[in-house]
Amino acid sequence: MATATATSAAIPAAPASDKIDKRKLIAFLAMVFGMFMAILDIQVVSASLPQIQAGLGASGDEIPWVQTAYLIAEVVMIPLSGFLSRAFSTRWTFAVSCAGFTFMSFLCGTATNINEMIVYRALQGFIGGGMIPTVFAAAFTVFPRSKQPIVSPMIGLVATLAPTIGPTVGGILTEWYSWHMLFFINVVPGIIVSIMTFTLVDFDKPDLSLLDNFDWTGLLSMALFLGAMEYALEEGPNHDWFDETSVLVMSILSVIGGIVFFARVLTAKAPIVDLYSFSDSNFAAGSAFSFVLGIGLYGLTYLFPVYLDVVRGYDSKQIGETMFVTGVCMFLTAPVAGRLMASIDVRYMIVGGLLGFGLNTWIMTYVTHDWDFYEILIPQILRGVSLMMCMVPISNIALGTLAPQRIKNASGLFNLMRNLGGAVGLAIINTVLNKREDLHLARLGEMVNWSRDSVMQTYENMKAGFSTFGAAADQMTIANLVGMMRREAFILAFSDVFLLMTILFVCLSGAIFFVKRPQVMGGGGGGGGH
Repeated sequence: MATATATSAAIPAAPASDKIDKRKLIAFLAMVFGMFMAILDIQVVSASLPQIQAGLGASGDEIPWVQTAYLIAEVVMIPLSGFLSRAFSTRWTFAVSCAGFTFMSFLCGTATNINEMIVYRALQGFIGGGMIPTVFAAAFTVFPRSKQPIVSPMIGLVATLAPTIGPTVGGILTEWYSWHMLFFINVVPGIIVSIMTFTLVDFDKPDLSLLDNFDWTGLLSMALFLGAMEYALEEGPNHDWFDETSVLVMSILSVIGGIVFFARVLTAKAPIVDLYSFSDSNFAAGSAFSFVLGIGLYGLTYLFPVYLDVVRGYDSKQIGETMFVTGVCMFLTAPVAGRLMASIDVRYMIVGGLLGFGLNTWIMTYVTHDWDFYEILIPQILRGVSLMMCMVPISNIALGTLAPQRIKNASGLFNLMRNLGGAVGLAIINTVLNKREDLHLARLGEMVNWSRDSVMQTYENMKAGFSTFGAAADQMTIANLVGMMRREAFILAFSDVFLLMTILFVCLSGAIFFVKRPQVMGGGGGGGGH
């Protein structure tokens, strides 16, 4: 008995600084769920815009603003959240953001016209945008560094899974209930999360002295810079860029706002955003890879459903069922990524993830009009695994080695880079799709001429199928041929986009060797720095 006692006494207990406080863990999990709602709402309406348009009596030009208003407002709040959490504390910043987001979700569900919806969506995106970087900052300041392999996959999974399944969730909710449920579903969870975070979060203290030198010029110029840029990136591809006056004007305003913003950042006594974090090579590299990850995350989340909708004719439910594979793979890969992060050089994980993205998009360059679930199964698996293999180590390279007092500001910048990557990526993707589709359609038109025997044979065979329609058979045959040409031009353009993304991911995988292997430094687990 004495021997057993002596033996147990000889086993050192885990240091107090290396333990996870249960109260903080519960509070953090509540914050993570709030972040999930905020990120999900970026994409949740995308599959249901036609139903919202019909319900609100909106025009085709007005309805995209349900999405655009949210994105513009959110992209302004994300970098601002670092200042707010330092000035008012994590508790107040997150609780107010969550409560405001919940209230605006309720108002969105009660909107009776498009103008109300646009205003409510803008406020929802602006207020709710404060939740996302606040959670990332908490993850790297509240918990010990030794626990990052557990915490990082958690926030990485939420940050990538939410936008991935957003269109699917939105389509299913609209089909089973109505578009109002897209917003009402946030209300009860939002109230619970708001109460829990206000009651349990005590990670840090406010520093109201920061408000004494609040840079209003910096805030307004940042809003103009980022908001106008987001508008131009959203609307440019649909209006042939600068041929549209509003896109040209917004681009000019963005440049002006950017010049004023960067001048204020470099000269103001207390800048609204501190860009000093970019002087850290790990953070700068992590942010650059976060930008590329945004292209892969939002670009592929957009491309796969578009193919299934336009080419295969799937409805929202069928698209959701087909895309479910990616979400499952992400969920299963998250704990594996956490374990790998603790045992190998994280740079190898990023290389593996980027090459996985490249293989995914390379396989899709062979896409044809009859590809279905099983043909895109392997690309979906690669996409889900690659997202987690990239997201977890990238966030650790960027934020995991910073001193605690710099993380709140840096978290906003890191998340902003991912969102901007998504916006830039989607703008490029849509532009390339439009241009290459026109090019392929013109080339196909040159090939389909009546002097070719194969064309005439196809025409006669198709016309025979429409023979029961009498005189209309000729017109129906020609319309069908034109439809086939447009479909094939669209698919060829898709293949071009996937090839472009393959080149991007493969080239970027080589850039990782210019990044220093991150060494753990700074604090963690204290949560007191601000």
